[in-house]
Amino acid sequence: MDKFETRVFGAWVLKSAAFQDSRGSFSRLFCSRELQEIIGSRMIAQINHSATHNIGAVRGLHYQNPPHTEMKIVRCLKGRVFDVAVDLRKGSPTYLEWTAVELTPENHFAFVIPEGCAHGFQVLEKDSELLYLHTAFYTPHAEGAIRFDDPRIQVDWPMPPTDISERDLSHPYLQEDFKGVVL
Repeated sequence: MDKFETRVFGAWVLKSAAFQDSRGSFSRLFCSRELQEIIGSRMIAQINHSATHNIGAVRGLHYQNPPHTEMKIVRCLKGRVFDVAVDLRKGSPTYLEWTAVELTPENHFAFVIPEGCAHGFQVLEKDSELLYLHTAFYTPHAEGAIRFDDPRIQVDWPMPPTDISERDLSHPYLQEDFKGVVL
């Protein structure tokens, strides 16, 4: 598995090798030994799947607050998405910066989003599906979120955001006194 650093400290893009023959293909989606330098002693606690139907739909930007922070490893199983990580970590060298990667089944990329970063995505192809590996259990009272269009972050979505849930529209913009997530 190849690993590439992104402009957000601690966020990585992984590329799996795909083996193909007349029957189809095979690729390894996760190997703790190959990812030791990135995940350390973390264990995968939860695996989730999302399906989003409409092109332009945006989900996010979500994160979990301490002590329930989580690293996520995200893959696209079907379709095409613009996947985003926003660094909210107090003291991080890339605080309030964002990075993104296009995920497709064909490019075999996974996006590693470290603890203290918000995550969201925009659907670029109808009926896209994502697989998420989480290093912590979802804890509702620890959930945090910022709006997808926060002016302090200025994510450059590839198309005008559409089909946003009422819940995601209700997330606050970052306030001037926001000092970051303390890990």
